[in-house]
Amino acid sequence: MQDGFMNEDTKIAVYSRNDLPERVRMEVAALLQDRLADCIDLKLQAKQAHWNVKGPNFIALHELFDEIAEETEAYVDLIAERIVQFGGVAEGTVRAVAARSSMPEYPLATIHWHKHVEELSHALAYFGELARQAIERATKLADADTADIFTEISRGIDKYLWMVEAHLQEG
Repeated sequence: MQDGFMNEDTKIAVYSRNDLPERVRMEVAALLQDRLADCIDLKLQAKQAHWNVKGPNFIALHELFDEIAEETEAYVDLIAERIVQFGGVAEGTVRAVAARSSMPEYPLATIHWHKHVEELSHALAYFGELARQAIERATKLADADTADIFTEISRGIDKYLWMVEAHLQEG
């Protein structure tokens, strides 16, 4: 039987035949919407760094930042598609993301490679923490599939954090 609920965070009716309880689907959809905005923001922050990095490490960082943006785009799809699997609407417009994202603001005037490394590593660490909180919340709600999605994302973000932070370390 198809049932629906009103997600008060997003003011959308969500319909699905998914067998997770309605309350769980509603809470997980709200969690996913929040992380979707953060993940899109993170992707755009990586692109900001990619487009504007300068310095002797230019090519290595330019390529790394682009790789991070591309991988983050895959995470965006995982999150958005999970929302839609519950019958919801993934809210991914620039305005929706700007209103919902909890990511720290990326300084637009950043040019020097070292500052981009610091800023992007901070953003990756912050999002990694949010992903681990989402794993914990989805697990408490008995939604193993959503917890698994965030586990995959967390592993990937941690890998890229390691790769970016390596540029801050001396031999």
